[in-house]
Amino acid sequence: MTQASDFRHDVLWGQLHALTVISQVGSFTKAAQRLGLSKAAVSQRIAELERAMGQTLVARTTRSVRLSEAGRQLVEQTEASFAHITQALNTSRDAVGQARGLLRVTAPVALGRQHVAPHLSAFFKQYPQIRIELDLSDRLVSLAQEGFDLAIRHCSAPPDSHVAVKLCASRALLVASPAYVQAYGAPSHPDQLTGHACLPYLRPGPALWLFEKDQPGAEPSRLRIPVQGPLRASNSEILRDAALDDLGLALLPDFTAAPALAQGALVEVLPDWQPVGFFGDAIYAVYPWSSATPRPLSLLIAHLRHSFAAGFIAPKKDAHRDWPGGR
Repeated sequence: MTQASDFRHDVLWGQLHALTVISQVGSFTKAAQRLGLSKAAVSQRIAELERAMGQTLVARTTRSVRLSEAGRQLVEQTEASFAHITQALNTSRDAVGQARGLLRVTAPVALGRQHVAPHLSAFFKQYPQIRIELDLSDRLVSLAQEGFDLAIRHCSAPPDSHVAVKLCASRALLVASPAYVQAYGAPSHPDQLTGHACLPYLRPGPALWLFEKDQPGAEPSRLRIPVQGPLRASNSEILRDAALDDLGLALLPDFTAAPALAQGALVEVLPDWQPVGFFGDAIYAVYPWSSATPRPLSLLIAHLRHSFAAGFIAPKKDAHRDWPGGR
């Protein structure tokens, strides 16, 4: 057995790196996925490091994994070095030949299906050595803990702890099918929504829609309206399709409503009132801070900025300020 006093430091780099990754993701399983190893191999590396150090570095329970005080101190002293090595390797590789490597990307389901995935074919044709794993999920994932290189976020305030590149503006729209409007009329004021079939996004609590209207020379008028209807769903594509089937009025992000609006299959309702506080006001590319962004990541972000540059629909003619919570 290797003793703490006579081990060779240079044979422990892999074990130290595994410990660093476990500290970031908080799980042997996720660390194994990040490292491209089996869970057993990661456990073996940690066991070897603990034997060499002569102390427990990772405290394991049936429900969680956490570092001991000795483990935390070791990670604090080595984590920056591994990040520097990774950066140096990426820089050296990017300087020679075509950009290559794997990028793990997460995006909301509807936005990813409609506007991220369709732009990837052109990207692969230009950069055939870059591979992408695209995970579509509406939950707010942790990039560091789950090993993602990039998140596409629909939000109003991107996290301060990450780098956020704005891809385009976005706003919410209240829409209905022409057939629904012909059958039930279009509301001329938000108060009238209580008499209409509405298709709210599924969130905890009662369905409330908030509207705001500019008042020249005065504070904007704001109304909170309780709504109800035959369907609530947690996906904007489902609500859009329900509106297309004449089931009611749907509050949608512009990227979901845009194609149907352009085709005349949906029409905007209450165009003088802006829905606020429900969806984000922009689409962002969000990634962890680094002193040098890997070239494949920079190329993908540049490609997405170009693809999203035109936005989804033309802004309102009287839109002259950023609406809080969504535009």
